[in-house]
Amino acid sequence: MRVIAGSAKRLQLKTIPGMETRPTTDRIKETLFNMLQPELLDCRFLDLFSGSGAIGIEALSRGASEAVFVEQNPAAVLCIKENLKTTRLEKGATVIQADVLRALSSLMRDGKSFDLIFMDPPYRMGWEQKILELIKDSSLAEQASLIIVEASLDTDFGWIEEAGYQIVKNKEYKTNKHVFISKKTAD
Repeated sequence: MRVIAGSAKRLQLKTIPGMETRPTTDRIKETLFNMLQPELLDCRFLDLFSGSGAIGIEALSRGASEAVFVEQNPAAVLCIKENLKTTRLEKGATVIQADVLRALSSLMRDGKSFDLIFMDPPYRMGWEQKILELIKDSSLAEQASLIIVEASLDTDFGWIEEAGYQIVKNKEYKTNKHVFISKKTAD
């Protein structure tokens, strides 16, 4: 796994051994960031369930001004920190080792807001809905913020409009998909 483009282009990233994380493949990451490129310059990026940190690091490499990494697994947090050091992107990075819901509550108390929020939660556990309901009325996601969820192909987002959001785009791959979500605009 490597950084695809930007200031850290081609640098190799470490991953943690085992099956606790599912690193996004380089091909899928490249497709995702080609779609996000117009939004990246000077953006504030939140990477939830960060794993190795590859997504947030790619955002920083491509021009994000800030990336906050949220990961509970101590081995993954060490991996993120090593990858940030390898890519020399520590300056714009904050790594939070905590449960995602606790970290989000802390970020909300601090009045943080993000232009892009990426989450790659464990599949089929309902994390997407829990997180979107938690942040709906917070400063974390503003009206113009874009939320990207990496999910299994069979993940149902039928609840999304009732929760106050809308699907902007849905990109399916062989094994998973990226769902691009924004707050529902007032009619």
